[in-house]
Amino acid sequence: MSTTPYRLCTLYSGSTGNAAYLETAHARILIDAGKCTRTLIGALKSIGVDVDTIDAIFITHDHNDHVGALEVLTKKHPIPVHMLYKSALRYRDTQPEALCSCLQMYRTPEEVNVHIGDVTVTAFKTPHDSRDSMGFRFTVAAEDGDHHVGYATDIGYVSEDIKKGLFGCETVVLESNHDEEMLKNGLYPYDLKVRILSRKGHLSNRDCAYFACELYEHGMRQLLLAHLSEHNNVPDIAYDETSCALAGLPVRLMVASPVDVTMLVGDPHMPIEKHRAEVSV
Repeated sequence: MSTTPYRLCTLYSGSTGNAAYLETAHARILIDAGKCTRTLIGALKSIGVDVDTIDAIFITHDHNDHVGALEVLTKKHPIPVHMLYKSALRYRDTQPEALCSCLQMYRTPEEVNVHIGDVTVTAFKTPHDSRDSMGFRFTVAAEDGDHHVGYATDIGYVSEDIKKGLFGCETVVLESNHDEEMLKNGLYPYDLKVRILSRKGHLSNRDCAYFACELYEHGMRQLLLAHLSEHNNVPDIAYDETSCALAGLPVRLMVASPVDVTMLVGDPHMPIEKHRAEVSV
């Protein structure tokens, strides 16, 4: 059994789809559900997790690379899906009955305060060009005290809400979407470049690196760079920019794969012992 009170990984993270997984002794939580159901279930199986043991899914926003698997997934696996009300409006016309019966909706991120086993989930608003968008803070209760895990991708800039949500987290998954020069000189249409660079677009390597230093000052010791652009970034560039900014500070730094599991905390071959969670909202 793992010696850490939790394990955290991205199942895959990038332009084509995003999903992450957090496991503790008493909770199994999925963050976003991009790509297709088969890919999602396969990624979970690769780390020894049966999809039917997932206690809850938390959705950051309604773009397809974060929710693509939901409709099919919930037909066979009625997992509670926690989502902002405006994000859920994308299903207003199709109204998939199975998914609608699973939805737990919130008017604002501030309303999110969910207890799942030994984890408390709260949320904070993030700036992105979707119907609505949020990041998450997971507080894991353990014998040695509380452990805080933060998650924020698809953010145009680092807002005060994001700082408040992530400061004090020992482990963080943070967007490092693009290299600004690659984007500006690349083949994307001008309007798309403007959108990505806007305050409701995506976080650049440079801004991620700068914020990583602030996070370190507030307790961050493990950082996973996520949601890298397929066309406007390179893992080595993203890693080097943040690594140089941290300048040898004791931070475990990794870059999420767009297609494979990237385990930031915990051993994928040593699952944490699981007891079914009691969920309360």
